[in-house]
Amino acid sequence: MDLSALVKAYDVRGTVPDQLNEDIARAIGAAFIDVTGAEKIVTAHDMRDTGPGLARAFAEGALKRGASVVEAGLSSTDMLYFASGHLGLPGAMFTASHNPAQYNGIKMCRANAVAIGQDSGLTEIRDVAAGYLDGEVPPNAVPGGVEQTDLLRAYAEHLRKLVDLSGLRPLKVVVDAGNGMGGYTVPAVLGDAVLPALPLEIVPLYFELDGSFPNHEANPLEPANIKDLQRAVVTEIADLGIAFDGDADRCFVVDAAGNPVSPSAVTALVATRELAKVPGGTIIHNLITSHAVPEIVREHGGRPVRTRVGHSFIKAEMAHEDAVFGGEHSAHYYFRDFWFADTGMLAAMHVLAALGEQDGTLADLTAEFSRYVASGEINSTVDDQAARLDAIRKTFGERATNIDELDGLTVELADGAWFNVRASNTEPLLRLNVEGPTEEAMAAVRDEALSVIRG
Repeated sequence: MDLSALVKAYDVRGTVPDQLNEDIARAIGAAFIDVTGAEKIVTAHDMRDTGPGLARAFAEGALKRGASVVEAGLSSTDMLYFASGHLGLPGAMFTASHNPAQYNGIKMCRANAVAIGQDSGLTEIRDVAAGYLDGEVPPNAVPGGVEQTDLLRAYAEHLRKLVDLSGLRPLKVVVDAGNGMGGYTVPAVLGDAVLPALPLEIVPLYFELDGSFPNHEANPLEPANIKDLQRAVVTEIADLGIAFDGDADRCFVVDAAGNPVSPSAVTALVATRELAKVPGGTIIHNLITSHAVPEIVREHGGRPVRTRVGHSFIKAEMAHEDAVFGGEHSAHYYFRDFWFADTGMLAAMHVLAALGEQDGTLADLTAEFSRYVASGEINSTVDDQAARLDAIRKTFGERATNIDELDGLTVELADGAWFNVRASNTEPLLRLNVEGPTEEAMAAVRDEALSVIRG
């Protein structure tokens, strides 16, 4: 059976049941054991209705191949990473993140939350699973056993140890969980559901777990999906707003006026805090983040390291460099203290701590980290990705001060503007990101690059 449409570069993702079903999950579970050699694993799932059945089928495949399974049950993705690190086990998280309700998927990792991607085992898992679907999963002589565990308190306690929020001034925070897993984890970590109360007044939006996402898509990077948060922050006279995506591994921040704070500014803010703890430390940033990030890292005595887009690349580079922190333009934030894995909750806690330790507004606090104007990611459907990239190279080549091909094409221009164009792995798209010293400079480069990309 061909699983290439289901198994992506970093995870498994598809519609249920036509692309992903329990038979396929069972085969992938068996293949996961074969490829990793694991004797014991941990599984978890988000609030989607199809999650428990898919997770149990995956476990059945693992059990048949002789592994034991710890079922962590309802979890955010970063809770699964916590479980993998805390228990020292490979893990599988059943989620489709911000995708619509009909989707589900599997994010897999080795012990201690080491990412499994296309180049680090996922291709082999896909091929072994396909073989099992064409035949049968052979049983191990000694099948494994199953146990259940609840890690919510341990997860909350671990995060509370990493960021001290006890000395904050009182803050009013609107949190939009988007009917996703933030509705489960925020009361535990930031509220008083399992641990002592913090000086935070939390105004909840859409905390009811509902995988049909009845209020808006659980993708806070789309401007339409944070409008309710922006309105509520202003109406409630709150100090800030925080939005989580469906599986709560990403967070997005707005200030007291409802204005978005860019993920690059959050990356720079958290980087300065981590560098204060680890002077001279290494900070990872992908090539789409603002040029302000490496500038600020250097100004604070740190060492910036630039990498490709994608969590498996960043996690690998985090571990290779022993980096203290890493950030992406997509609002994924990675921490050495969290097994080099990404956690939106820990990033949110750093923002709260930074704001609550001083008397100014979030807008004042983040102004120094927002030095340039960015276009955001603009997608264009093209017939021939390679031909359009060649056209970009020819159009801008003579004017460029530098062109590199780390991930697509990154073109730097003499006036301080730069842009990156890279191809989608799964769709006939080119993705454009532009940054400039002014709105006018950014817009001019954006419009010219789009005219070339779109022919």
